[in-house]
Amino acid sequence: MITKMTGQLVGLGEESLRLQVGPIEYEVLISEFTRRQLQQQIGQQISLHTIEYLEGNPGHGRLIPRLIGFLSEAEREFFELFCSVDGVGVKKALRAMVRPVQEVAVAIEEQQTKLLAGLPGIGMATAERIVAKLRRKVPKFALMVTRAEAPEEAAPADVVSETYQILLGLGHSESDARRLLDRALQPGRKYRDVQELIQAIYQQTRPS
Repeated sequence: MITKMTGQLVGLGEESLRLQVGPIEYEVLISEFTRRQLQQQIGQQISLHTIEYLEGNPGHGRLIPRLIGFLSEAEREFFELFCSVDGVGVKKALRAMVRPVQEVAVAIEEQQTKLLAGLPGIGMATAERIVAKLRRKVPKFALMVTRAEAPEEAAPADVVSETYQILLGLGHSESDARRLLDRALQPGRKYRDVQELIQAIYQQTRPS
């Protein structure tokens, strides 16, 4: 089982990245939050803590091996815990991880079902199951701090995550929300808060 990989980040897509490890290039699935943290590191050496799983239906006889990557062992452990909730699973958990693990863990611990229900693909019924099953298991994740070694971003991770959620709430698709954020963050301009980032996004979409 592959539990950790170190190599050159050679490509970053919406839901996966490509990691060059020696002569082999791997495709690794990632969450939106992880993607955001790696956006400025293409071409650099990175390390990922990984999970292997088989995608597909065993009854149909075609199973595809997949790798999921995380920037810390704690993030990987939290993801596995999150997947253990009935009705979640790997794909839904990956889609939902648009906020920092510490923030999601605090929401679970404090029974903030409304916040959890707002994560992509979750909804209120699943949020209530998450709280019921994980509330007593997440205190150590709620105490996590942002990685000190993370590069300076054009906006803090929580600002980007909250803006992403707002764009989804305004009716943008997940891919469109990513595209709008990427365009706003690309020039390297700094954004202090959500309002400033939202204004920049909609200014760039106005016809000149």
